[in-house]
Amino acid sequence: MTYVSGDRASGPSRRTAIAGLVGGAGAVLAAGCTPSGASPAAAPTPSPTASVSAPAGGPTPGVMTLFKDPAFNFNGLMALGGAGSGAGEVGEVLTAVNTINKAGLSSQTYVETFKKLGDQLMDPPEGSKPDDRTTRFRALRAAQYYGQALFFVLGSDDPGSEEQLYKAGRAAWDKFCDLCDPAPLKTTVPYGTTPLPVWFFRPDESDRRRPTVILTNGSDGQNVDMWTYGVPAALDRGWNALVYDGPGQGQLLFVDQVVFTPTWEKVVTPLVDWLAARPDVDADKIGLTGLSMAGDLAPRAAAFEDRIAALVAMPGCLTPWLGFPQEIREILTPSKAETNNIWNKEVVPELPPADAATLKKRFEPFSVPAMLDAREGKIFTDFYTPAKLIESLDITSVVGRIKMPTLVLDYEYEQFYPGQARQMFDKLTSPKDYVKLTAATGAQLHCSPMAPQQHCEVVFDWLAETLSGR
Repeated sequence: MTYVSGDRASGPSRRTAIAGLVGGAGAVLAAGCTPSGASPAAAPTPSPTASVSAPAGGPTPGVMTLFKDPAFNFNGLMALGGAGSGAGEVGEVLTAVNTINKAGLSSQTYVETFKKLGDQLMDPPEGSKPDDRTTRFRALRAAQYYGQALFFVLGSDDPGSEEQLYKAGRAAWDKFCDLCDPAPLKTTVPYGTTPLPVWFFRPDESDRRRPTVILTNGSDGQNVDMWTYGVPAALDRGWNALVYDGPGQGQLLFVDQVVFTPTWEKVVTPLVDWLAARPDVDADKIGLTGLSMAGDLAPRAAAFEDRIAALVAMPGCLTPWLGFPQEIREILTPSKAETNNIWNKEVVPELPPADAATLKKRFEPFSVPAMLDAREGKIFTDFYTPAKLIESLDITSVVGRIKMPTLVLDYEYEQFYPGQARQMFDKLTSPKDYVKLTAATGAQLHCSPMAPQQHCEVVFDWLAETLSGR
């Protein structure tokens, strides 16, 4: 860990570049994930068992290899890392990994295996009568495994089951929450015409005023990830923690069909209003964290919401659009008609199935038509509209408005936003700190998937110290 204070491509070449994104170059096909949806025929040769390291020059250097495809591997590592907070079980995950590899790695086998595991955990263990604690943590693990399946369902044989699979994971999450002691307060907070679902976790049900952290998810995470990356760490320190679905996330995306917005302060301000009105919240000690692409969203909100007392970007991200390869970004022109003509006539006909599935996944939080097309097994035809929305998430011009102390996290071998965390840190004019989590302690890669407990230690130690004087 490192700690520091204070000319467009022509048609033929474009086709060649897009086709060449499969494999190594495809490892960074889109922000927030790597190539997904490979068919069995296109999938890498499966490994019979998990190994402890990847080749030094591979897409995930020094990382345990569960799957040879970096997208599946990264997601598998997230499931494995969740075990430290009860949001996974090492034996269950590794057994699922070996089952998938034995069957032949593909979106289909991945979805089938993890969905089956989630289904099993939502039923009582065979031959026993589980108590509430057992039922509770089986439901938490089920939420993790349904989330794993959900991530790849658009590349499976049944993309139309996406909403149903989301609802299965949401039911598991809510069952877990209902059995917490105390159970989080479940309610909604106003946001336009579609209220935001929130889960307010407290150490106890007293009216004692406590520091509170708002946990902001990224572009493809589920509520269970906010448990892994913050709720227990907050509760163990006597803090409250607020989990929520914003536009482009969870219920708002998969059910209500509301996509991301570039004005994230309009999401966070109603949350702060709601918290500040509560007797059990110290309104002077409200922190805001942003995981993955929310390393862009949370700073945007903090630039316009002065009641946030401390901000953490995990990692810092100024321009999510740069997380897409240049060959994808070059499709976008000032003209909607020209852009969509290039997309539909030059690019889509050349897209291998694996890359098509990845782009369906990456664009659905920014376009309801793209999501609905994907659920029908089709590739979207309007590239321009979601691409412009992603482009509009750039916060380079507003970072200088941030006034509160800010921690910017970075990760060795960051796959999706390399270099952007340091660029954000350099642009900040508020009190600031920069921490780089490294391979020396197994905390490398985007969001430290193998070390979420270490990740939380860094974040919450910094928050506690930062807010202690307020």
